[in-house]
Amino acid sequence: MSIYDGRRPPAPSPSMSIPPGGRAVEFEFDFRYVAPAFRVFAGRDALDQLPREVRRLGASRVFVVCAPSVARQGTLLNRIRALLGDAVAAVFDGVRKESPLPAVEAGVELARKVDPDAILAVGGGSAVVTARAITILLAEEKPAHQLATQYPPGQPPVSPRLERPKLPNLIVPTTPNTAVHRAGAAVLDPETRRRLELFDPKTRPAAVFLDAEALLTPPPEVSARAGVSAFAGAVTGFVNRAPNPFALADLRQAIELLKHSLPAILDRPEDPAPRLGAAVAALLSNRAADALSAGGGGVVSALVHQIQSRYDHVDQGLASAVLLVHGLRFNRPVTAGNQARLAALLGLEASAEALESWAEKFLGQLGFPRTLRELGVPEADLPALAEAAMHDFFLQGNPRRVQNPAELVDLLRAAW
Repeated sequence: MSIYDGRRPPAPSPSMSIPPGGRAVEFEFDFRYVAPAFRVFAGRDALDQLPREVRRLGASRVFVVCAPSVARQGTLLNRIRALLGDAVAAVFDGVRKESPLPAVEAGVELARKVDPDAILAVGGGSAVVTARAITILLAEEKPAHQLATQYPPGQPPVSPRLERPKLPNLIVPTTPNTAVHRAGAAVLDPETRRRLELFDPKTRPAAVFLDAEALLTPPPEVSARAGVSAFAGAVTGFVNRAPNPFALADLRQAIELLKHSLPAILDRPEDPAPRLGAAVAALLSNRAADALSAGGGGVVSALVHQIQSRYDHVDQGLASAVLLVHGLRFNRPVTAGNQARLAALLGLEASAEALESWAEKFLGQLGFPRTLRELGVPEADLPALAEAAMHDFFLQGNPRRVQNPAELVDLLRAAW
């Protein structure tokens, strides 16, 4: 269908949204959009809604998952304990960067001992991913390698169907991370340094609490880096596919929020408003990507995953800040039109080059490293990173088909 004046149906055509610059933004009316329900509570007292949500789920034994830093800080966990009282069955504070499998398995072991009926993730992306992986392994009772997505040579990836019921999970993010609304988890095999992707839509959150005090827990630089991941996801989500009206609204608002929130997080570290704005933007970006059922981040996400998994000192945000613009240039032959449309929405000249230049300047003004060399990534490692990215789920959703790792090596060399 298309919007028309009611007098006669027009020929099928894209609809148009007119940005400030006057150039029409096209989007498609032939689309699939599935957005599973979840509840969001945001603001200064958002966490106060936690007991009610736990009761709504019929839970009385909540297993809390967090990083050692959250446990040491204490204030946030003390609030949760005061709110839930005896309903806190146990606290697992063994979360590690990139959710290594041994840490996840330790969480599963503790969870089995206390027999929880709900899981609460408290922290950044690694806490969310670890809690979700614990949920999966606890229910499926099989090794992670048997449950992970497989990549048969020359064939599409295959994700095993994880049939068993899962415990409901709730999330109290401390950063605007991109893990909150995912339908599964990716854990790190420390022996191979490869990600094991565990896909299960039943692990989407029942409720998310964007609490102002919780979001002020980490240093501003940590929050801003997490926000850069959300920014990269929103930009690539917009340009990598023909947007439908729902996704366009989510991604457009996410980019607008992050454009203002990320600098403000660094400029006003004690103000919760920009952190709340960035956290909302991350949810919007993820909702659009999840509902489109595709790896919206494409080549950027695929390469970022390899870098953050291989180097302990590099997180997702730092790698995203370097690779976003290079990913846009790599895909420009097939995404130039969508890049131009996004540039127009941002009030820029309607061209792919204008968008890339603006993104480069915006990320540079945030003070993040601009090259892989600055991140400490050895040039000799680039071929191995490219080869590993060929087996990343997100590469399947890249608009420009990647047939050979050498193409990715060229991209990485440009970023080095």
